[in-house]
Amino acid sequence: MSASRRVSLFRSAIMKRSLPVSDEQMFRSTRRVTVRTISTRTTIVSTTTRKKRKVEVTSETTTVNTEVGGSSTVSKASADALEALEKDTLHESWYKALAPEFSKPYFQELKKFIISEHKQYTIYPPYQDVYSWSRLTPLDTVKAVVIGQDPYHDVGQAHGLAFSVLPPTKIPPSLRNIYKQIKTDVPSFTIPTSGDLRPLAKQGVLWLNTCLTVRAHQANSHSGKGWETFTSSVLRAVTSRENGRGVVVFAWGIPAQKTCEKVAIDEERHLVLKSAHPSPLSAHRGFLGNGHFNKANDWLRKQYGDGEEIDWTVLNK
Repeated sequence: MSASRRVSLFRSAIMKRSLPVSDEQMFRSTRRVTVRTISTRTTIVSTTTRKKRKVEVTSETTTVNTEVGGSSTVSKASADALEALEKDTLHESWYKALAPEFSKPYFQELKKFIISEHKQYTIYPPYQDVYSWSRLTPLDTVKAVVIGQDPYHDVGQAHGLAFSVLPPTKIPPSLRNIYKQIKTDVPSFTIPTSGDLRPLAKQGVLWLNTCLTVRAHQANSHSGKGWETFTSSVLRAVTSRENGRGVVVFAWGIPAQKTCEKVAIDEERHLVLKSAHPSPLSAHRGFLGNGHFNKANDWLRKQYGDGEEIDWTVLNK
């Protein structure tokens, strides 16, 4: 299928799913909270990095936002758009590393499940953001991995990075505890008013959920469907790179630690930092006070050299 055809299918899918798209960022959706009908000019920019070309499609449309909990029917075009999701939205480096997964039976079944879910329910994050982590943190830039669980499941929260939310969404409790621990480790850090973690992603921090989609308002609704196998392959792609320097893996909570065990991370080569999850239910049982952000930077300086640590204060800028 040609790039222009895939873009056309994505446009159709997004219009039918009532997701207005801005041209600020590739496939970045503009979130709506109220139910209303508006007239908008929609521009979709698709970059197919492997062919190094850009295709632009512009059209006038009237969009009805179905908001929270609404269900809608996904057309054949929407299903085709989901089939093309990896080609169109994974960064080239990740697509190359993960391509063997796409033809495996588990991944084919996963895609069938996601298409079926989209026919009946609202799914987060939007199509275009499922793999946003790959575009913000290309494979060869990864220095640290933060393992999350599944995406936030309320309207306007999930955008493809574990723990992260975009303005004006309120900072979730787990992320607030992460900020508290960064502040403890890095006194110059000022707790931000935003939950946007993209600046850290651009420094090489991969914010990776083990499950990449979720049904609206139903936590863990897409667990056990195949995402965990896929994201284990993502983590394996990171830890098997032959750059000789290794990465830091933040494994907060039992599920994250089980993921590390499944991947069999070589702890002689990589630094795996384990503690309780930052959720308010467990943060005081070992997350707060774990010193992980200092430990990570000390290790990165040793492995990568001075000045190669993560600047956590970038969130203040």
